[in-house]
Amino acid sequence: MHFNFGFLKDGLFIRHLTPPRALQRRAFSSRRPDANKPENALSDVKAKPKATTPLRRSASASLPIRSNPTPTRGEIQPVFTLATSERYLLSRLRVHTNLPPRAQALHESWWVPKWGRDGKEGEVFVFSNGSFVCWGLGEDEAKRFAVEVIGNAPGVEVEPLQEPETEELEFVVDPIEKTRLQGDLIILGQTSPVNEDDLLPKNLPPMAFPTDTLLARYAFSQALSRSTALSALEVSLDDYLTSMARLPHALAQTGKPGMGRTQLIKKLGELMKFRQGLNLNRENFSETPDFYWAEPELERYFKSLSNALEVRARIDSVNEKITYAAEVQSMLRQLLTESSTHSMELIIIALIAVEVIIAIIRDGPELWEMIVGPEEKREKDDAKFATQG
Repeated sequence: MHFNFGFLKDGLFIRHLTPPRALQRRAFSSRRPDANKPENALSDVKAKPKATTPLRRSASASLPIRSNPTPTRGEIQPVFTLATSERYLLSRLRVHTNLPPRAQALHESWWVPKWGRDGKEGEVFVFSNGSFVCWGLGEDEAKRFAVEVIGNAPGVEVEPLQEPETEELEFVVDPIEKTRLQGDLIILGQTSPVNEDDLLPKNLPPMAFPTDTLLARYAFSQALSRSTALSALEVSLDDYLTSMARLPHALAQTGKPGMGRTQLIKKLGELMKFRQGLNLNRENFSETPDFYWAEPELERYFKSLSNALEVRARIDSVNEKITYAAEVQSMLRQLLTESSTHSMELIIIALIAVEVIIAIIRDGPELWEMIVGPEEKREKDDAKFATQG
C-alpha cells in the first residue's frame, strides 16, 4: 500500500490513497500478472488506510517541523519500504558475492550501512518477512536494490509476490530534538543510552546516518516492514476472497457450490496458510519482538509507528475475513459430505440389487427345484397310486 502525503493551499494537511506506482507492473517482479486477464476495476479499493486512521488525524502535528526549518535540522528525506516476497532467507545473503561492503546482521535484520550512488547514499534494513526499508533512498533506488542485491542472491526470495507492496514515510535529522514520530514525520535526534551494551555491534562501520539513532532507525524500520508485509498479505487475501465470492451465489442459484471436493479442500488449505502466516510465524505481526523487552524507549518507537499504521486493527480485520471465509467453506464442505453420503447410499443399494439378481440367476433353478420339486413329486406319486388302484 502506498501512502501519499500533501498539503492544500490553506495549509490543511490531507492524505489520500492513489494507485501506487510500486503496485504497477514492474520489470524486477519475478512473477508477472497475466496480460490477458481483465483487471478488476475495484482492485485498488482497499480498506487500509481508512479516512480516520491515527496517522492521518495526527499528520498536522508535523506542520511545525515542516514549515519552520532550523539551522540544526537537515533536509526532509524519504523512508521507502518495499515488499517483494512472502519471506526472505537472510542466511542466503551472507554468500552473496555482490553484497554491499560492511553489510552485517543486526538483530532480526540484515543491515546495509551505506548503499546508493556517490553523493546520495542511504541505509537499508532487510527483514525476513519479505520486505526491506530504505532510509534516505527513494523508490527508484529501492527498486535498484531489489534488482541488484535481492534479485541476484539465489534462493533469498521465497514465494515472490505478483505485485510488490510499498509504504513511504519521511524523516528528518535534528540533533537538538528528541527522537520520535511526530504526526507523519520521523524525527531522528537525541536518544537515551541503551540498557544493554551488546545491542550494538562492537565495531560499527561508517554509515549514512548518525550512530546514536541506529537502533531507533532499526525499531522504526521493523514497524514499517511489518506493515508492508501485512499489506501484501491483505492483497493476497483479497484476491483469494474474490476467487471465492461466487460460491454463495452459485449455491443460492443452483443449490450446488460449483466446486468439487478436492478443489474446495485446496482452497481451505490456502486459507489455513493465510492464518498461519498472520498468527503463527516468527514474524506474526501482533507480538512485540523480545528485543524490546529490556529497552522501553526502543519499544516506544516501534509501537508508536505500529499504532500509527493501525497494524493491530488491520490484523483483527484480516482474522475476521479469514474466519468468515472458513465458516463458508466449512458449510460447503458439509454439504459436499452430505451429498457424497447420499451418493454412497445409492451405490450400496444398487450393489445389493445387483447381488440379488446374480444370486437369482445363479441359484434360481436349484431354488425353484427346492420349492416346486416336492409338490410335483407328490402329484406324480398320487397319480401312480391311482393308476395302480
